[in-house]
Amino acid sequence: MTELVQRRCVPCEGGTQPLSHADAGVLMKKLRANWTLADDASYIEAHFEFKNYWRTTAFINAVIWIAHSEDHHPDIQFGYKTCSIRYSTHAANGLTENDFICAAKVDALNRD
Repeated sequence: MTELVQRRCVPCEGGTQPLSHADAGVLMKKLRANWTLADDASYIEAHFEFKNYWRTTAFINAVIWIAHSEDHHPDIQFGYKTCSIRYSTHAANGLTENDFICAAKVDALNRD
């Protein structure tokens, strides 16, 4: 488990600088392989597949709990057996460490 799971998000203010592509790339190595980094390093995104709708919605509810507890909210799209999660920090107009902290917490969820 990566140390990102143990960290907490910090509030972002206007003027927060986004991570460089290189810095985001370093943090990407701490996430599972299903996360992708946008070419312009403006967001990270992962796609998930499940056995049924119940497991999909249970996973989404767990992600929502993480979002509320960290006060950092992803964009979520889902269907019957699929879910996509995208993190970016609107105040920074790009990625911050908060995005990677939350993605690592999503990675820690049991998705069996």
